[in-house]
Amino acid sequence: MKATPSSDSQPLRVEDQLVGVNAKTGLYPGARSATGGRRRILGKGELASYCYHVMSRTCSDDMRFDDLEKEALKRVIWRMAEFAGLKVVTYCVMGNHFHVLIEVPQRQDWLERFEGAKGEARLFEHLRTLYSPAYLGLLKDELADLRKGGKTVLAEQKVEALKKRFCDLSLFMKEVKERFSRWFNKRRGRRGTLWMNRFKSVLVEGKGEALRTMAAYIDLNPVRAGLVEDPKDYRWCGYADALAKSRRAQRGLCRAVGKPVDGWQSAGAAAEYRRMLYAEDGEAKAAPKGKGRAAKSYVTPEGARAVLAKGGKLSTAELVRLRVRYFSDGVALGSKEFVEEVFAAQRDFFGPKRKDGGRRMTESEAPFYTLRNLRVRALE
Repeated sequence: MKATPSSDSQPLRVEDQLVGVNAKTGLYPGARSATGGRRRILGKGELASYCYHVMSRTCSDDMRFDDLEKEALKRVIWRMAEFAGLKVVTYCVMGNHFHVLIEVPQRQDWLERFEGAKGEARLFEHLRTLYSPAYLGLLKDELADLRKGGKTVLAEQKVEALKKRFCDLSLFMKEVKERFSRWFNKRRGRRGTLWMNRFKSVLVEGKGEALRTMAAYIDLNPVRAGLVEDPKDYRWCGYADALAKSRRAQRGLCRAVGKPVDGWQSAGAAAEYRRMLYAEDGEAKAAPKGKGRAAKSYVTPEGARAVLAKGGKLSTAELVRLRVRYFSDGVALGSKEFVEEVFAAQRDFFGPKRKDGGRRMTESEAPFYTLRNLRVRALE
């Protein structure tokens, strides 16, 4: 059962309906979710941060979100990312699933802000992004009582338990899904699970062509689904947010195209990303005949396969307009050097006969490599 208008038949304001999403709360128990047996590839090494394309789908294709629910999920994603210390590059909330391209910093480096004499004060300031003042007051009192009673070790364990929730991709996804599920089930008057157990993740090289291509692929989801002709008209994606002057969305896409953090207009990030989305790097070889933008910015799966069958390649701008399994079912995506580094760091996950990790993404003119050699056709 969905929320109904108030007794005077006046529709509830959006913010009134999202009170439960916006409210700051205390800790809540979370159930351990299964991963379906798949080992996740996590970034290891000297990089300051790693980027991931993460996706999750509802347990039933018939369970579709309305506009208010998409807005609620969008807010949960942004809020939990801020709390967890992660940076959203871009995102897209669809009717029965969502995508996030997210940057995960090296945990120890990020946690340095909470060290030293004023570290715990900075920690409590950060906790305000998610928890109410009343809850934080109780937590401070509890820690003070433990220390006063000589139970300093127990107090430190409680502080460390809070810190463990930062810079963890799996915990971020778990809490996003659980937090939204509780609000969704209450609104719909339903019980039970909402999401499939496992979320997908692809490790993406955090710079260059791979990152900007993955960002464009995510923002073009509503175009591929036939919901809009232009991603700027779909309110629940990073590009539309950026055009609506959201600083955080603009900064994420500046990151995607390798521009200064506040260079959306001043450094040309908006124009560069627009060229990616609208395929303005040349005529789409697989596009239907026609004039104007439609001929440039649209490519059909059939047309793409025809090009590939003749030995042709798809440009990056054409590739992002198709459902390409490498972007969602691969393990890692990027340059050959990046994929080989990931393979070397995760060598134990692969069989002894495998000599290298990189597999060329042969459908593309761009030099993309993936760590998984797909056994099904790449273009859906």
